[in-house]
Amino acid sequence: MSKATGFLSQTSGKLDDNFQTRQTDHGTILARNPRKTATTRRSEKQANTRCQLPNAAANFRLFNGKLNEAFENKSAGVSDFNCFVQANYGKNPVYITKQECAGGGCVLGNYQYSRGSLPSLGINLNQSGVLVSDIALGSLEIDANTTVADFAMAVLANNADQWEENDQVTFFYAEQWEDSEGVPRAKMGSQKVVLDLSDQNKLWTVVTAQGFTSVNGYLGMNAALQNAGASWCHSRNKADGGTQVSTQRLVVVSDILDDYQGRDAMLASAESYGGINTKNVYLNPESTQA
Repeated sequence: MSKATGFLSQTSGKLDDNFQTRQTDHGTILARNPRKTATTRRSEKQANTRCQLPNAAANFRLFNGKLNEAFENKSAGVSDFNCFVQANYGKNPVYITKQECAGGGCVLGNYQYSRGSLPSLGINLNQSGVLVSDIALGSLEIDANTTVADFAMAVLANNADQWEENDQVTFFYAEQWEDSEGVPRAKMGSQKVVLDLSDQNKLWTVVTAQGFTSVNGYLGMNAALQNAGASWCHSRNKADGGTQVSTQRLVVVSDILDDYQGRDAMLASAESYGGINTKNVYLNPESTQA
């Protein structure tokens, strides 16, 4: 830093990329411009970790508060979102770009949304692409006249000791599409029914046929799963006031999902967040250079 003389003594401000002048009580000072800090570029491993989070967060938001008791035995101070991320990190990750995230983008993934002590429900696609659970219904054929009590009796009678009266069956269904700008969009709804042997309400006035249909003796959906995700979950109130749940994940069938998985999708996401540090050191275990 030095004191300016001549015509510079009458100026103030940036002269070029390197120097600027400032007027002070002691005269005009010539100073070097502050050095710009370059954007930190992550390693590929760091980028892979960081770039899983935006879409995981977008999927968590789809449940819109429905996961308040979906993770049993949470440690004090641990949020449902923390549990959701922990349960899904590194498992079939999905990547969206910074721009897609900022625009409200969301790609449905096979995310685990509950973790608990009840046995997990088996949920699979049949040969027709219809999602079917392993909740046996025996001879019950659900129709418009089926009551909640009829449904409860069928579940309790045909599933050994896995279910109890007043247990709840919850069905989640999410739709996937792309908007006119090509941004992936999703929305989710849910339905639930309590196994009440005295409830004479019609089942399809409490829930809908979409997730509560008889499929070859089991509880299933009423149509093939396409560009969507769905799942059932089992929950039960405990005597101490807590909630038990089955560990479940969303089952997704989508034309969009594949485009947002794999290394290319991760690299595209990483680039939108500042890129990956390609200045690899030969002995760095993360280096891909030979």
